[in-house]
Amino acid sequence: MAAPKKRRAPAGGQGRPGRSLALILIAMVALTGGMFLADQPTPRLGIDLAGGTSITLEAKSEPGQESAINKTNMDTAVQIMERRVNGLGVSEAEVQTQGKSNIIVNIPKGTNSAQAREQVGTTAKLYFRPVLTVAQGTPTPEPSASSSGKPTPSGSPSAPTADKGKTSATPNASATTQGRAVTGALKADATPNPKASTTPKADATPKADATPSADEAAAAKLQKQFAALDCSSKASRAEAARGAKPTDTVVACSSEGDAKYVLGPAQVSGTDVDSAKAAIDQTNGQWIVQMEFTKGGAKKFQKITGQLAQQQSPQNQFAIALDGEVVSAPSVRTALSANAEISGSFTQQSAEDLANVLSYGALPLSFKEQSVTTVTAALGGEQLQAGLIAGAIGLALVVIYLVAYYRGLAFIALLSLLASGILTYTLMSLLGPAIGFALNLPAVCGAIVAIGITADSFIVYFERVRDEIREGRTLRPAVERAWPRARRTILVSDFVSFLAAAVLFVVTVGKVQGFAFTLGLTTLLDVVVVFLFTKPVMTLMARTKFFAGGHPWSGLDPKRLGAKPPLRRSRRVNAPTDPKEA
Repeated sequence: MAAPKKRRAPAGGQGRPGRSLALILIAMVALTGGMFLADQPTPRLGIDLAGGTSITLEAKSEPGQESAINKTNMDTAVQIMERRVNGLGVSEAEVQTQGKSNIIVNIPKGTNSAQAREQVGTTAKLYFRPVLTVAQGTPTPEPSASSSGKPTPSGSPSAPTADKGKTSATPNASATTQGRAVTGALKADATPNPKASTTPKADATPKADATPSADEAAAAKLQKQFAALDCSSKASRAEAARGAKPTDTVVACSSEGDAKYVLGPAQVSGTDVDSAKAAIDQTNGQWIVQMEFTKGGAKKFQKITGQLAQQQSPQNQFAIALDGEVVSAPSVRTALSANAEISGSFTQQSAEDLANVLSYGALPLSFKEQSVTTVTAALGGEQLQAGLIAGAIGLALVVIYLVAYYRGLAFIALLSLLASGILTYTLMSLLGPAIGFALNLPAVCGAIVAIGITADSFIVYFERVRDEIREGRTLRPAVERAWPRARRTILVSDFVSFLAAAVLFVVTVGKVQGFAFTLGLTTLLDVVVVFLFTKPVMTLMARTKFFAGGHPWSGLDPKRLGAKPPLRRSRRVNAPTDPKEA
C-alpha cells in the first residue's frame, strides 16, 4: 500500500495569516507603550520647527599666524564642533561655515544651549607641562634680583617642605588644588600648596641660542609677569593663556583661580591622548577624568614622569593645562605610562564635558563668540503647516484614486497605510531620546514621499491578484499565486529606494540627512507592513463572501476585469449521452 502523500502547506502562509497580524499588532502596542513610558508622546522637533539658538563664532589667529585661518582648518573645526555637540546628545544641531572666518552653530530648542555654547567654542588644547613655581593666585610684590643675577620672587611665601615626595598641605581647603596620575593600580596623590613658592632651578628655563644677558632679561620678564598675575580675574586668566606656545616657559592660573604657576615647555599634548571618559573614583566617590594615551604618548608620558619623580616639590609636579588653565597639578613619585587621571573639584557634568572635548580633539583655531541669537519657530511653523496641507491633499488624492479604481481593495490599502503611519510615528518619537533624531522640514517631506512608496507596493500586489483572476482563477488561489511575483517586485523597488536614501544620507550633511533618514526608515517599514499586514489581511478578506464572490464593489469582479472562463472548466470533455457514441 502506497504511503499517503504529505500535504504541502499553502504558499504564503495562507492557513495562518493570524500569526503575522498578531506579531505586527504586538509590535505596534509595544512601541506605543514605550513611547508613553519614555514620556515622549511626540517626536522631537528640529530648530526650523521648534526654534532654538544660533551662535556665530569668529576665528582668531595668533600673532604672525594669520594664514592659519584657511579652508582646511575651518572644515576641521566644523567637524570637531559637530562631534562635540553630538556627544552632548544635541540632535539636529547645524554647524557650517559662513564666509572665510565665521562658523554658524544652530542648536534646537529643548537642549542645553548654554552647555553647547561652551563646548563648541572651547579650543581644548591640552598640554602636560612640568611645574617650576607655584604660588597663591593673587599678585605679589615686585621681584628683586639676587646677588647671582637670577630673579627670585621677593616677598613670596616660603618654599614648601618636602616629605616623601609630596607637597605640603594647608588647612585652607579653598586654597588647594588636587590632582592624581595613575597607571593601572598605581596612584600618586598630591595636594600642592598654592601659598608656597619656590624658585625654579637655573637649568629649568629652556636654553636658547642667546647671550646670558638675554636669558636673564627673559627670566626677569617672566618673574615680573608671574608676580603681577592676578588669577582671581577671569580676564587676567584668559590674557595669561593667550599666545602661549608649547615650547615656551609660561605663567598660568588654576581653573579655580586660587593658584598660579610657572610652567616649563609642554612634554605631552592632547593629540597623544587616545580616549577619555568620566568616571567615579572608588576611593573617595569623586568624579575624575580617565585618559588613555596612544603608543607614542605613553612613551612621552613615561619619560617626563620618570624625570619629575627625581625632583623635589613642587618641581616633581606636572600641570595638566587645558586652554592655558591648569586643571590639575599632581605630583609624581614614580614613572607612569599608559593611563592617567585628572581629578579635582569636578561635578559629573564638568567631568563629562572635559572627557568629551578631550575625546574629540582640539580645535585648530581659537574662536570668539561674535553673536548669540534666538531663532523662533514662526517661519518653520508656517512651512510645516503648508507641508502638512500638501501631504493631506496628496493623501486625499491617493484615497480617491484607490476607491475609484480598486473599490473594496481600497479598504485594505487604507488599513495598511494606517499601520504604517502608527509604526512611523512611534519610531520617530522613540528615536528622539534614543539616538537624538529630530523631525525637521526635510524629514516631513521624506514622510510624505513615503506615502507614495507604500501605496505603490499595494498597487503592485493588487494588480498581480487581478492578473490571476483574469486568467480564470478564483480569488483564494489568485491571492496566493500572485504573492511570490508581487513580493519580488516590491523588494526590488524598496531596495532601490533604500539604497538611494542611504547614499543621500552618507554624502550630504545637515537637514538633507533628515530627509534621507526618514525616507530610508519608511522604506523599511513598507516592507514590514506589506509582509506582516497587507498580505495576511488580503488572505483573510479572500475568505469573505464579499470579496470571494466577486461583488461589483469589491474591486475583484471577474466580469469587470474581463476574466477568462475557469481553467478547470476549459479542460472538461462532455460525456456522450448516446450509448452508440461511446
